[in-house]
Amino acid sequence: MHSYVHESWHTVETLVENFFLLLPQLILGIVVFSVFLVLALGVRWMVDRFARRYRQARNLSLVLGRLAQAVVLALGLLVAATVVAPSFHIADLIKVLGIGGIAIGFAFRDILQNFLAGILLLLHEPFRLGDQIKMDEFEGTVEAIETRATVIRTYDERRVVIPNGEVFTKAVIVNTAYQKRRSEHIVGIGYGDDVESAKKVIFEAVKQIPAVLTEPAPDVLVLDLADFSVQILVRYWFSPPEHRSMVQVRNDVLTAIKRKLTEAGIDMPYPTHQILFHDQTEETDGDRSRQREGWPARQGNIPQPRTVAAVIQKSLERASEPREAGEQRQAA
Repeated sequence: MHSYVHESWHTVETLVENFFLLLPQLILGIVVFSVFLVLALGVRWMVDRFARRYRQARNLSLVLGRLAQAVVLALGLLVAATVVAPSFHIADLIKVLGIGGIAIGFAFRDILQNFLAGILLLLHEPFRLGDQIKMDEFEGTVEAIETRATVIRTYDERRVVIPNGEVFTKAVIVNTAYQKRRSEHIVGIGYGDDVESAKKVIFEAVKQIPAVLTEPAPDVLVLDLADFSVQILVRYWFSPPEHRSMVQVRNDVLTAIKRKLTEAGIDMPYPTHQILFHDQTEETDGDRSRQREGWPARQGNIPQPRTVAAVIQKSLERASEPREAGEQRQAA
């Protein structure tokens, strides 16, 4: 027991002696690391200021500043370790980190992919903070572009976090990339209405909306001759291009078009269905002066369309003919 205590005490004395022998080097290493720490803060401040001045990107300046600070701190840690332990070789550490880096790369492949995609997004800036974007079924305002994910706030006040790997590889629509935006609607008028008059009424209705830009001017074009209406395409530009502005301008434009068309007596038909019998217009078939859309024109001595009641009556009469003929034969 006495020898065991003696050996333990000797070990403690050796550790204390080695500590005091290493203390000057340890103090020097702390001083060197402190210098690199101050230098890292200065580099981060300079990079942040430079990025804000020339790129106008808050997230980019923050990320670049942190990366620069991390690099300087890592370099300071290596230098301090070399000062404290002269036998320490950076090459040995690089070998260990190389082997471990491969394992870490396989284990955290998705995280590294999102990190690199975030750096590229911040460098190229396809969109910025405050832009309104649409990706797949998500649409909203960009709140943050982090190194791992992009955060957007939807128009109904929900937060969506999208990994940067998906943002970088998929199509993204930036609705606020330019100062103005175009919107379009389809308005249907009746076939009996004058197309040019309707186009003029619609154009005047759109032009009177203050938010609609005069340059480029609105467009009112015939789009299609549909089954029940003549479809007119209405296109106009507005600014600013935000979602709230688009909703308000659309409301004003459609309200004005409906009011002006009603005041002008122009019909806005809705889908209808007509049931025509096979022999309904047989006598006037092919004569466009007497027949239109399957219904005879209301002029001259022209057969009138048969009603459903008349068809049912005629069917009942035909069904009763064989029975009457049999009764007559029995009476005979």
